[in-house]
Amino acid sequence: MKNNIIEYCLKKKGGTKEHPFGPTSLVIKVADKMFALIFEETGKVVRLNLKCDPVIAENLREQHESVRPGFHMNKKHWNSIMIDGSLPESDVFDMIDHSYDMVVKKLPKSLRESIVEMN
Repeated sequence: MKNNIIEYCLKKKGGTKEHPFGPTSLVIKVADKMFALIFEETGKVVRLNLKCDPVIAENLREQHESVRPGFHMNKKHWNSIMIDGSLPESDVFDMIDHSYDMVVKKLPKSLRESIVEMN
């Protein structure tokens, strides 16, 4: 599922990847703003950090044991999703869409427009 998540994130308009925190952490950005952080500790489950509206973030945490406050992030605005098979891939993709949309809507208008025009 990890590879599907990475591929899905990179298909987002303007999506780029980098490893600013070392080889085990993959940051995916749009217009130089992070919308996903994927990391895997040796022998442990993959963790996916995503930006989220605070009200929705709380609801997701209450509904799913695998959704927790953002690890090493602002816990009000970020969730960590344990990719352990307990959530359907489609739900994870919906959360990625929400994170991406939250980041894009905060970008300056000129950047938003240039992203929309990308193929």
